[in-house]
Amino acid sequence: MSDRMTPIPFGNIVEWIMDEYNKYNTIFGVRKSVHIKTGNKINLFNEHMELPFGPAAGPHTQLTQNIVAAYVAGCRFFELKTVQTIDGEDLPVSKPCINAKDEGYNVEWSTELTVNQAFEEYVKAWFILKLLSKEYDFGDNDGFIFNMSVGYDYDGITSPKIDTFIEGLKNASTTPIWDKCKTYIIQNINEFNKIDKAYVDNISPNICTSITLSTLHGCPPEEIERIASYLLKEKELNTFVKCNPTLLGYDYARNTLDTMGYDYLVFDDFHFKDDLQFEDAVPMFHRLMNTATKSNLIFGVKLTNTFPVKIADDELPGEEMYMSGRSLYPLSIALAYELAKAFDGKLKISYSGGAFALNIDKIAKAGIWPITIATTLLKTGGYERCYQIADILNNLNYNDYYQMDVNKLKELRDEAIDNPYYRKPIKHIDTNKINKKVPLIDCYIPPCKYGCPINQDIPYYINLAGEGKYEEALNVIIDRNPLPFITGTICSHPCTSKCTRNFYDEHVKTRDIKLQVARKGYNSLMKKLTSQPKEISHSKVAIIGGGPAGLAASYFLAKAGMDVTIYEKRNSLGGIVKHVIPEFRIPSDHIQNDIDLIKKMGVKIILNQKIDNITELKTMGCEYIILAVGAWNPINLKINGITPINALDFLENVKYNEDYYNLGQNVVVVGGGNTAMDTARAAKRIKGVKNVHLVYRRTKKYMPADEEELLLAIKDGVIIKELLSPVKYENGKVNCNKMMLGELDESGRRRPVKTEHTVDLPADSIISAIGQKTDIQLFNNNNITTENNSVKINNETCETNVENIYIAGDALRGPSTVVESIADAIKVTLSIIHKENIDTNEVFQDFLCNNDMKKELNKKGKIEYYSSINNENKRCLQCNVICETCVDVCPNRANVAIHVDGKSMNQIVHIDRMCNECGNCETFCPYLSAPYKDKFTLFNTEEDFMNSTNQGFYMIDQEKKECKIRLDNNIIHINLDTKPTQLPKDIYDLIITVCQKYSFLMR
Repeated sequence: MSDRMTPIPFGNIVEWIMDEYNKYNTIFGVRKSVHIKTGNKINLFNEHMELPFGPAAGPHTQLTQNIVAAYVAGCRFFELKTVQTIDGEDLPVSKPCINAKDEGYNVEWSTELTVNQAFEEYVKAWFILKLLSKEYDFGDNDGFIFNMSVGYDYDGITSPKIDTFIEGLKNASTTPIWDKCKTYIIQNINEFNKIDKAYVDNISPNICTSITLSTLHGCPPEEIERIASYLLKEKELNTFVKCNPTLLGYDYARNTLDTMGYDYLVFDDFHFKDDLQFEDAVPMFHRLMNTATKSNLIFGVKLTNTFPVKIADDELPGEEMYMSGRSLYPLSIALAYELAKAFDGKLKISYSGGAFALNIDKIAKAGIWPITIATTLLKTGGYERCYQIADILNNLNYNDYYQMDVNKLKELRDEAIDNPYYRKPIKHIDTNKINKKVPLIDCYIPPCKYGCPINQDIPYYINLAGEGKYEEALNVIIDRNPLPFITGTICSHPCTSKCTRNFYDEHVKTRDIKLQVARKGYNSLMKKLTSQPKEISHSKVAIIGGGPAGLAASYFLAKAGMDVTIYEKRNSLGGIVKHVIPEFRIPSDHIQNDIDLIKKMGVKIILNQKIDNITELKTMGCEYIILAVGAWNPINLKINGITPINALDFLENVKYNEDYYNLGQNVVVVGGGNTAMDTARAAKRIKGVKNVHLVYRRTKKYMPADEEELLLAIKDGVIIKELLSPVKYENGKVNCNKMMLGELDESGRRRPVKTEHTVDLPADSIISAIGQKTDIQLFNNNNITTENNSVKINNETCETNVENIYIAGDALRGPSTVVESIADAIKVTLSIIHKENIDTNEVFQDFLCNNDMKKELNKKGKIEYYSSINNENKRCLQCNVICETCVDVCPNRANVAIHVDGKSMNQIVHIDRMCNECGNCETFCPYLSAPYKDKFTLFNTEEDFMNSTNQGFYMIDQEKKECKIRLDNNIIHINLDTKPTQLPKDIYDLIITVCQKYSFLMR
């Protein structure tokens, strides 16, 4: 396996395209193709384009297939990847070279091919687009524009190598590759329906009349002007000069990025001082505009180059990387405004910098186009994101390219700062990965389900809810979650961190849908539930504790037909959820609905009964005992001998009596979890309280609280005081040490480090919400082994050292989420029913989701924010039916989805020769895997096969069906006609399918 791509010969790539399109109506896997019939002809450089957008000079314009895929998806302006004198093997590029998980980063800048190879790729692509436009009616054969890009200094750009490249794209008619393309088409003219020799003869060899100049950071102004003048005067090319965001100045860039949550980006003022300065740029651009006007050419600027930042957390190899995407947009659009203002709207601007489906029309309406995109195409949906953009831009008016709307640009600049899309979330997702390796076959999974501690079948209930089948959806939910109202209200929803939709816009509102389903399906479900499930086992189960863990375990075990009794020391069930969490977070009737559901299963409930001696329960005939007693003991915080109010006591007391405390005007809450947020919000509601300061020793980013709970606290007026640790309380003030963030600790968070500085906060009352723990006295008294204040258990079953005694929920974990408590209850249930020889199917079902794959495929690529709970099934990508993320995000189309007979889902094949190991598929694959290494691979040559460790195959002789296969580090040489027994059937079927139905992959 090599990190170098192998260009596909022209004839082979044409045959591939035609074969794939005729069989599957796709081209390089792009299903959503854009056929433009409006006759739009947007004028630029005395050329025409049907739509003024396309891929930026980067990974999507490096190879013929990249450009073709972009065209098929709707792009009509192509900024070809930059060439320079250092090329091919002489140009080292660290791999992986792309990280587009959120804002984009890269460590490559010009083509990895040789300059001549790049030239040939661009000529091939040009020729093929001319053929596609005519043969398959994609649009006008003169409806697209190629724009070449060169760098990086005068000597390089005027060198014979680059000069030959420039002149070749100006007129390719005398080049060998042009002759090769033309000859091949004429020799195979009978393969086409709408192409004849006259059409081929009339294909213009004038590929580019425009050029974009890219210079390195630190290039002197006089050098930039010298090159641009040369390109205008000597090369007679319409010229754009690519500008760096550093023109805005260090302070503006730093303050803007800090304000928007990108304060973790590391950069200094070096490039800002070393690069072109705004005051030098403006007169230079005036001079270049005059030069262009004299030659009847266009001069303009390209906004913007990527933004250099230090590699601080091993995001990519090396020391410096280049930022793009949504974090670059506020800078690029601000620079567009400043330049438009300086030139009274008359400077031509070609735009790139965070453009995507929901802002591209606004940019165009401000008079800025063409617009090129890159980072958005690197995310899930890939090239098919262009379909939505093409639809948006197809309805705009582009008559006037000579005047930008300065006021509109100012509005865009100002709006970007507060727009949630461009701002970094306080607690952004650390990983979308599930802790499994991607399988060779049948790799599609719903990541949300595997991100859920109870493996809830989330896509299925979302789909049912979208169809209005609420009772059915609720049945799916309660199969593994008997607390739909509680989890529908306060679940920490870890599933959403895995949601593929995060890479489009925002996660699907799984929790909101669950609550909607619970509300609309509950009454009809309760009428049908029997209150006396059939008795399967005579064994009795005693559950100590009526919180979420106890309630869930009682439901599952009662459903299994067992005799279940809950012993609860308080006067009602519900645990901390019922007695502590404020009413403004979860209404009591939600909790009661779930309790009534458990009661409906015939569970016996004994309230006001504290159990200290487990032996008593055994003498009463209880075969199994589950300890679900919660974590009610506070972790004490002492400040110079003073013990603050405990958060749980505070919350429980004020829940039942708002006037229980006289807190004074100023309250300090110490802590950073959800309980701290509840406490601070509840304190804010106490009569007489004016200010609530929440003190935390790290920053908001590292708070254990859910981001939404933090934001709700802020909305309620709670004042968040970061990087403070209380040390002393006297005279109505809390004295706090100022902290700073140090190295990462074992939790993966930056360690708080004490500084010499302190600060005082006014405090009439202090409430400690730094956590709580389980009282282990019950365990010790009953011979249950503990270690370090926690119980030793079998991790698979939650069983303690004492046979048939289990522990679940907060009693086991310390403070835990409701869904984690339910997960423990499932483990306990599975262990007990296994011992009782009860069929698992008596408790848990397997639901078959028969979604329409075509309908789900139509969702791909479309940006669509949450608008209504009734619309979420249209946003859910149903990853249990269709994933193909690795296919979407590969610029080079090196990951291919194929249909194998007998399989309900498509299979993924990796094409070795088309991959440059950019790493993008590894970023987005939901597995802890890299598809370019871990998926079954098709090799083009035996040398490539032998140089790789990938599992895969190489066809030695396609007609004779001879191939070499590597599986589990073993290489076998077989004939596929013999149906070799040493080859797994799934792998055999995959290879045969490639040979018979997708042979174009081997061209």
